[in-house]
Amino acid sequence: MHTTYCILRETGDHPSAGPLARPVTPGPRTLAVDDLAAPQVDVAQLSRAELGEVARDPSVRAFAPVMPTTLVFPVTTAEAPVVAGPAWGVRAVGADVSARTGAGVTVAVLDTGIDAAHPAFAGVELVQQDFSGSGDGDVQGHGTHCAGTVLGRDVEGARIGVAPGVRRALIGKVLGDDGAGDSNMLFHGLQWALREGAHVVSMSLGFDFPGLVAGLVADGWPADLATSSALEAYRANLRMFDAIMELVRSQAAFGPGTVVVAAAGNESRREVRPEYEIGVSLPAAADGVVSVGALGQGPDGLRVAPFSNTFPQVAAPGVDVLSARTGGGLVAMSGTSMAAPHVAGVAALWWEDVLASPLPGTAATVTARMLAGADVGAIAPGTDVADRGVGLVRAP
Repeated sequence: MHTTYCILRETGDHPSAGPLARPVTPGPRTLAVDDLAAPQVDVAQLSRAELGEVARDPSVRAFAPVMPTTLVFPVTTAEAPVVAGPAWGVRAVGADVSARTGAGVTVAVLDTGIDAAHPAFAGVELVQQDFSGSGDGDVQGHGTHCAGTVLGRDVEGARIGVAPGVRRALIGKVLGDDGAGDSNMLFHGLQWALREGAHVVSMSLGFDFPGLVAGLVADGWPADLATSSALEAYRANLRMFDAIMELVRSQAAFGPGTVVVAAAGNESRREVRPEYEIGVSLPAAADGVVSVGALGQGPDGLRVAPFSNTFPQVAAPGVDVLSARTGGGLVAMSGTSMAAPHVAGVAALWWEDVLASPLPGTAATVTARMLAGADVGAIAPGTDVADRGVGLVRAP
């Protein structure tokens, strides 16, 4: 029996070429001589014997079975009246009073695509790449909403974007029109974004562990074995993501590097019982990824949303977030999916600030400044630090 694997290789011994420096397209590919100095993600159908050979290959950094992914589905969706001025999330992170706009910063949004004709993206160079096989554009609407929060222009007098000065956005469609995808799409989308020079990558998606279990059970696996097999695949994909993030960090020796941001996940159920908390899920759980929990407005300050997974690194507005709707207009959504693009937008503002300063213009500097600038004063008293991380992200 053969299984499809993603394989992260380091194919050359020339570190000056820079990690993740060569183009990658989804699916198996043939190596050219010029590719040999760069690590790459390959996809292959492997038997257990062939997998053993891969494990012994010194050029292989990590490998993992291809696993289903899914967007972090919004918890609520509502029609939103257009109110002039900054949306509450933009105000909460201080973007409306910041001198920075994200000018000169390139942001990547890996999601369900984008409605490029929406007025929120007027004047933005949108570089689209489809890794899902369903074509450019956004039928689902999730990617459009997230991109609007990161960099959207004003719509009918309402400011929805945290970093509206961003002029170039990389839109990687790593989830299909139904919101589903797989790790192959995500890994190649991430590598593409890094190659294209993204200063910030925003991901509001997760690895679909329950979906993998259900698929195995449907194929006749006993439930306990299906769960164990899915756990093994999840662990391997976590190691794969950790290895990619290690390469991302090593890019700082040859360039500015990239801040990678991901939604913590919406699996907690505190509204049912306070102890029904789930930890941050993959890819937010990977080493070096800035994981984001969701906050909502309360009478005594910002409160952690009951659905928000615990142990995020930072928190951001994620309840009743107003942003762009596919087809035009605005819509309010709730979820850590909505919180992550606030952090990606704030990261873009910090990039602009750092690049204008005498500080080292690197992702490590940006991340350190952003985390150090987080605020707990606006968060409701008694909020568990494990639920809100270092606090609410704030613009420079």
